[in-house]
Amino acid sequence: MPKVKADNITMNYEQQGTGEPLILIPYLAADHACYAFQVAEYCRHFTCISLDLRGTGETDKPEGAWSTELLADDVAAFMQAAGIGKAHISGLSLGAATGMWLAAKYPDKVRSLSLHGGWLRTDPFLKAVVGGWQSLARALDNVAEMVVLGIFPWCFTPELYAARPEYIQSLADFVRSRPAQPVSAFIRQSDAVINHDLVAQLGRIMAPTQITFGRTDQLTCRFADQMHHGIRGSELLIFEGCAHAQLYEKVEEFNQKTLEFLQRHMGAGAASRAKSG
Repeated sequence: MPKVKADNITMNYEQQGTGEPLILIPYLAADHACYAFQVAEYCRHFTCISLDLRGTGETDKPEGAWSTELLADDVAAFMQAAGIGKAHISGLSLGAATGMWLAAKYPDKVRSLSLHGGWLRTDPFLKAVVGGWQSLARALDNVAEMVVLGIFPWCFTPELYAARPEYIQSLADFVRSRPAQPVSAFIRQSDAVINHDLVAQLGRIMAPTQITFGRTDQLTCRFADQMHHGIRGSELLIFEGCAHAQLYEKVEEFNQKTLEFLQRHMGAGAASRAKSG
């Protein structure tokens, strides 16, 4: 796994495929491997660069207060260090919050923006939910178990639990197999979620943007209209029968519809090469 020095931290990442760079930003408590089901498709058309954010995987876990803006600064510094001038940016949940900050603060670095299960400002309900996850992580002293017991039920529908228990188990096994996130790092990362507020920056996002939610996502779907109307020219897509993790509940549909958006916003030169090839 390659690593680069991005300002004051060393960041770990994985790169697959060829074509224009597509940077995949993980969600809360996850490392770069969380997009395995998407990279398999995306890398046929793009150079997929999956990151470990600060506090996760093999990226540094420094002390101090973290914010979604700081995480975006890290991604911008990573791009600079890796020689990536401009990229497609995609993220789920915390990854979407980080992507919005990146597009607002560093517009020249973002070719297109894919926001899945994002939100603009943490409201009292979301703050209560994430605070509960923090309490559970401290009580269990194990972030992976907290994810399976505390976060999974918000990510998947009751119908998926009933119809495909073996699939839920496989996802739980996957979470438990990844490099352990220290509880202290999870607390700092989830504090960034609790303090997220991008409302004043929304008008600065100029990149072509796709916004997606699961229909029954209680965590973030209520922000759909505000995000769609606040990001000019954005496209809104709702996945039926999904909660907060549409990328796992409707893998084929999610991959197809997100890839269609990404390919429509490939650079002219790359699009011409793809057509001629």
